[in-house]
Amino acid sequence: MTTYDAPRRLDASSYFVCFSGIVWREVLRFLHQRQRFLAALVRPLVWLFIFAAGFRQTLGVSTIPPYQTYVLYEEFVTPGLVGLVLLFNAMLTSLTMVYDRETGAMRTLLVSPFPRSFLLVSKLLGGVAVALLQVYAFLLIAYLWEIEPPLIGYLAVLPALVLSGLMLGALALLMSSVIRQLENFAGVMNFVIFPMFFASSALYPLWRIKQASPLLYEICRVNPFTHVVELIRFALYGQIDQASLAMVLGFTALFLAAAIYAYNPSKGLIGRRAEPGGGR
Repeated sequence: MTTYDAPRRLDASSYFVCFSGIVWREVLRFLHQRQRFLAALVRPLVWLFIFAAGFRQTLGVSTIPPYQTYVLYEEFVTPGLVGLVLLFNAMLTSLTMVYDRETGAMRTLLVSPFPRSFLLVSKLLGGVAVALLQVYAFLLIAYLWEIEPPLIGYLAVLPALVLSGLMLGALALLMSSVIRQLENFAGVMNFVIFPMFFASSALYPLWRIKQASPLLYEICRVNPFTHVVELIRFALYGQIDQASLAMVLGFTALFLAAAIYAYNPSKGLIGRRAEPGGGR
């Protein structure tokens, strides 16, 4: 009589090995794609060095929380540019998901014995780890440009960066579930990145937007990216914006649940169409 060994039960060490492997794969991919690092920094640095310097005299910001005095425009836009780094990295991470699906690597990952939700969250955290390297590189350059938040802010902002990165990564992950081909992704990235960035408080205070256009003000208020920017802005100065924190937590849960559902082969969008290379 032939006997079969019972499948090995997954324990905490197995989950840790899987998690560390996925995160390290994302870091290695980032280290081998140096142009990705430069691409993530070019946009915010252009805004910081060129546009912000040009708008300094006309768009100085009066005393509004969390600032305790009048601040230059460069200092005001820095949190929004940090959010732009997170947003751009989230889109690139979802681009790798589309690429992995086309090459079949995604199928190998998702058929492992680990829960699909654990694999997707590990993938998200790997992307966040890469984004943190880019954000702190940008903050270092901003510091050399004499944008100097309190030193404690560089540590206090870390939880806000992780949470914001998870929210934006979950949104990008959801997008990757509905994009079938790699070449279609660039257009979708621009369609998402620029409206989210410009229709937010990244470049202008909300009170000025309200004075200029009440309709645009309402759009900015419901834009998830606005709350990412405000959460980062307050955290850089050692404060917590309770409303933005609640909104980011809510959007994170919503986007992550939708992405996990979409990647469920029996229920979600992935399961409703055949993947390249065979299988459903």
